[in-house]
Amino acid sequence: MVYNGISVAMTVHFSCTMCGKCCHDLRLPLSIDEALVWSERGGDVQLFCEGIPWPVEPPETDLLAAHKRGRSFPVMSGELPVRIAVTVVASFSGACPNLSEDMRCGAYEDRPRVCRIYPAEVNPFVELVPSGKACPPEAWGDDKLVLVEQGRLVDSETDRLIRLCRESDRNDANAKESLCFQLGASAAAIANEGFTVYSASRDTIISALKKARMENPDRADRLGWTLISNRQSTVDTLVSVGAQSVSTANTGAREFDYIGFFADAL
Repeated sequence: MVYNGISVAMTVHFSCTMCGKCCHDLRLPLSIDEALVWSERGGDVQLFCEGIPWPVEPPETDLLAAHKRGRSFPVMSGELPVRIAVTVVASFSGACPNLSEDMRCGAYEDRPRVCRIYPAEVNPFVELVPSGKACPPEAWGDDKLVLVEQGRLVDSETDRLIRLCRESDRNDANAKESLCFQLGASAAAIANEGFTVYSASRDTIISALKKARMENPDRADRLGWTLISNRQSTVDTLVSVGAQSVSTANTGAREFDYIGFFADAL
């Protein structure tokens, strides 16, 4: 069965066990507005950046490309057109700062949309697979509530929130470009290989988020971006087509961290 353009199980049953596993050690995707609220309440926010080489504009019938285009902004890396996708995340180790000892959410009425949606997927091209979730096996089974039936979400409110998340992702693209400019973010990991991670003081983040909500980025001041990889073969390929690209081994002192999906292969 297909749900939102992807294949999912015909029927998925789920009931939260309040185990709290989905509230620990997270980088929680937030909208710009949600990130401001999170920061003002004392939480930490980071930027996760990935670069998508975009040498030619894909046809309108390419739905995956349309999804990527909508949530990103265009830049140049050397001579190569690239789109930068930025995810603003609430970052914490251990328990969420809003999680109480009895595993209840202390900010339940104001929790981010992705928390309200879980375990459903926001990305229309990511399959809903119970084994890919933090929830224990006992959260799933035919004796639980129906989450997906005949390939469709049963709960209309969850479906509405998913659509709002996707809309915010598209609407925030310009604000995220402004945010990167203010924070000096100009290096991105290659999409599907990892992320570059930018952090700043809470006051700096709050100021940048407020400004990003109010101002459109000046395209004339757009930073030239560098594409980062921990695979020398990727770097060589990018350089061969005119991109500004370096390996993680050659970035020296840097203002970002790098999270790679693959072991270093330099």
